[in-house]
Amino acid sequence: MTLQKSEYQELLSDLILLVENTKQNVISYANSSLSILFWHIGNRILSETLQNQRAEYGKQIVVTLSRQLTEKFGRTYEVKNLRRMIQFAEEFPNIENVVTLSRRLSWSHFLTLIPLKNSDARNFYG
Repeated sequence: MTLQKSEYQELLSDLILLVENTKQNVISYANSSLSILFWHIGNRILSETLQNQRAEYGKQIVVTLSRQLTEKFGRTYEVKNLRRMIQFAEEFPNIENVVTLSRRLSWSHFLTLIPLKNSDARNFYG
């Protein structure tokens, strides 16, 4: 049994669409997972060091953590990025909101929202 040219083209088009949709879903899932990971990292550092009245220690530990994480996982964990993760957890304290938002927003979107002084503007997305 052989496919006619039009049947073959329809099959090929369907398969291409399936592959493209799956690739997009994988990218979206990866972006969401990274945003959630960065929130957890920021929240953990925040709760373990910075909010426990150990500000000076907190500053030092961020540098030390950054050095070791960067060595193991790359530039994503440089000091400036860890500080952004901490700000992320501060400005978006509710993980449920982060999970919901991360389905629509990438990490770069969150980086745009973090410095907004107006919490209403930030909360518009939540």
